[in-house]
Amino acid sequence: MSIWWSLHLRREAASVPLARRLLIGTMESAGVDPDISYDISVALSEACANAVEHGGDSVQHGDDPARGEPTEAYRVTAYLDGEKCRIEVTDSGPGFPSGRSRAPLRPSHSDAEHGRGLCLIQELADHVHIGNSSVRGGAVVSFDKMLKWREGTPLMAF
Repeated sequence: MSIWWSLHLRREAASVPLARRLLIGTMESAGVDPDISYDISVALSEACANAVEHGGDSVQHGDDPARGEPTEAYRVTAYLDGEKCRIEVTDSGPGFPSGRSRAPLRPSHSDAEHGRGLCLIQELADHVHIGNSSVRGGAVVSFDKMLKWREGTPLMAF
């Protein structure tokens, strides 16, 4: 079984639960184990929240992505393919500082309100890539998670 979808979302807080509900609904319909669905949906929420908060700090309304300027939107793409789920969240903001994709992430203090999202994604996913888009600019956070299926699921991977 293979399922793929992509969303182009406005950089607004309301877009985060929308993406999360769509992912949970897709995985529930496909028969993914609820614990795995929960982990992936939390990681997705963190990646989307980062895109909303940091994905266009220099954005102006009316910018044109065709001219290489940032927009007020970000993209979420999800692939459920066989026994793996891959999520990619791409924004068109300034991206991560140079070398960020190679630097180890350090968790913030446990009582901090910000700065834990990328570390949480790394804890919840099996493989994580954090970097900048070479094509459009902006940040790219992608992660994979091996899927487990509910017993007797009709769409279970072969």
